[in-house]
Amino acid sequence: MHGTTIVAVRRDGVTAIAGDGQVTLGQTIMKTGAVKVRRLEQGEGILVGFAGAVADALMLLEKFEGALSSAKGNLQRAAIETAKLWRSDRILRNLEAMLVLADRDNLLLLSGNGEVLSPDEPVLAVGSGGPYALSAAKALLRYSSLPAPQIAEQAIRIAGEIDLYTSGQATQVLSVGGAS
Repeated sequence: MHGTTIVAVRRDGVTAIAGDGQVTLGQTIMKTGAVKVRRLEQGEGILVGFAGAVADALMLLEKFEGALSSAKGNLQRAAIETAKLWRSDRILRNLEAMLVLADRDNLLLLSGNGEVLSPDEPVLAVGSGGPYALSAAKALLRYSSLPAPQIAEQAIRIAGEIDLYTSGQATQVLSVGGAS
């Protein structure tokens, strides 16, 4: 998936998500300031970042928000219900998007296959620069004392030095929990 990189990090009771906001059409950068990281109004302190086709991601986000409302703000239950819907609905099944979902205690990935994944380590990244941002964030978690928001922002910057489709500038860094 070209056009954006999203990274989520949890450290010391703070969870942060950052996104670079680059949108490409083919080989052309169309926009560098798209906001693909949001704080949801439903649910206490739930953050979401999305990668993939924007219209698909927004449709999936809308379905997740509906499930979140039904689940009374329970992130994991809402993610599982959204995944069930994603896999069983003929139209949703073809969406090309991924959601990174986070609250103070959880990091989850809703994948393009309708799976809900929770990483072993408190870091998650998706999009074209996802592997690079993931590597950078893991190294910063292990070998620095930076707080979660700064790790997420630096991981985006490092991914941008490697991946052509990542701008390297975080358009938005949101955090929840602790003193952020």
